[in-house]
Amino acid sequence: MSAEAVTPLPDTADDVVLSARHVAKSFGSVRALKTVNFDVHRGQVTTLFGENGAGKSTLMKILSGVIQPTSGEILLEGEPVSFASTTEAQRHGISIIHQELSLAPNLSVRDNIFMGRELVRRGGIDYAEEERQTRLLMEELDEPIDPRTPVEDLRLGQQQIVEIARALSVNSRILIMDEPTSALSASEVEVLFRVIRDLKSRGVSIVYISHHLEEALQITDHAVVLRDGTMTAYARREDIDLEWIVRNMVGDNFNLGEPPTGHAFGEVALSLDRISVADTAVPERHVVDQLSLDVRAGEIVCIYGLMGAGRTELFESVAGRVPMVGGQVMLEGQDVSGLSIAERIERGLVLVPEDRQRDGLVQTMSVGENLSLASIGAFTRGGLTSSQLEQSVVDESIRNVHIKTDGAQAGIGSLSGGNQQKVVIGKMLATHPRVVLLDEPSRGIDIGAKAEVFRLLAEGAAQGLSVVYSTSEVGECLSIAHRIIVMSRGRIAAEFGADATKAEIMAASGEAVVA
Repeated sequence: MSAEAVTPLPDTADDVVLSARHVAKSFGSVRALKTVNFDVHRGQVTTLFGENGAGKSTLMKILSGVIQPTSGEILLEGEPVSFASTTEAQRHGISIIHQELSLAPNLSVRDNIFMGRELVRRGGIDYAEEERQTRLLMEELDEPIDPRTPVEDLRLGQQQIVEIARALSVNSRILIMDEPTSALSASEVEVLFRVIRDLKSRGVSIVYISHHLEEALQITDHAVVLRDGTMTAYARREDIDLEWIVRNMVGDNFNLGEPPTGHAFGEVALSLDRISVADTAVPERHVVDQLSLDVRAGEIVCIYGLMGAGRTELFESVAGRVPMVGGQVMLEGQDVSGLSIAERIERGLVLVPEDRQRDGLVQTMSVGENLSLASIGAFTRGGLTSSQLEQSVVDESIRNVHIKTDGAQAGIGSLSGGNQQKVVIGKMLATHPRVVLLDEPSRGIDIGAKAEVFRLLAEGAAQGLSVVYSTSEVGECLSIAHRIIVMSRGRIAAEFGADATKAEIMAASGEAVVA
């Protein structure tokens, strides 16, 4: 469907505060946006849906002054505007919360919130006032973080809260939220939605981007779908449901996958015996407490739990990233508890981390260099690397994992979030593992990319790979997993087969079930 074929419903001039008219954006020969029309409604939430690479973030970067359009115009209150920078857009009342965090990890929460717009009093920075305002923002977001805490000491969800607080501190009249809940717990999402409703009541316009479709439906007033740089659908909230969104994003007859069948499970590949991991903040408390679990060759096991259940700590301890205070990790009958991360990878145990930007990718490297990084020993002899063997590994990974890229030499930052995640997975699969652990593998990627990731895992399991993945989305438990383990407070609260229901899983985790 062409961009011109989809026209926003008629609104009064007072209703639309910001508009993009026939906006297009090209990066070299790649057309990221193709004459898109888009309206932001006063005091309402306009949600932008679409797969990774559909052009959502590109459009938002244009509206917030990060980049300029190749053609078309932006109208603010009906008047043409052009933003040369985010600072200029902020002066007009437009702020953006980016999908990938843009915090300075070595600075405090306070310093991150006021970075570049410090409060000055009598020739110096008024740290006391900045700290007071930071505390108020944290209280508003129900997150009692000390303003002086270094950001690098916060968990990912708390860092996301700081990013949101920084945007709220500007008092914008148009606030763009690009995947704001990707690292938040269910309770934190509820708080954010309360804040959004409060902002709406004050006349603030929200542009909301999310791959959590059901979640986004809770606060949407207007829905827009982008596909391949083109606006393919527009509707008001009362006219849409989940099926409408998915159909317009990826077409009919779509699902995330089913547990692979037709192969028998092999012997136990991974055995966890009474694993315990201490809380770094309170060492006497265990975030993983005496947890035992066996996973067989060819089996896909999903670990479900709310934020704080201990899923990430479990995965990182098994992979060797954080120390255990008790227990044993057995890989195909061999104790690997005392081995380093590199040694565990060499034995066939790999981890795809939750934070791909910080822990999974090297941002200064190319797509090919990232893909070959974990398996570099396979084509290095006597300190020399065989570029021919390395290129063969890289090309095979790009094909097998279906990475959409201009080539192995492309910068990793040029890829969409879903393709970056596939690079992390491809990098680990290139080591030919026996067991792969994936911590929230679908965080921040669209429904189509999720399906591709799950298809890769199902194919690996059919060939004998043991797959253990964690998620905080119930729907992902009910896709390809043969077995579902529910964690709560560091322990296994329940275990289900593939025939489990959403209500059973949520109830076992201690989560309130909404009828």
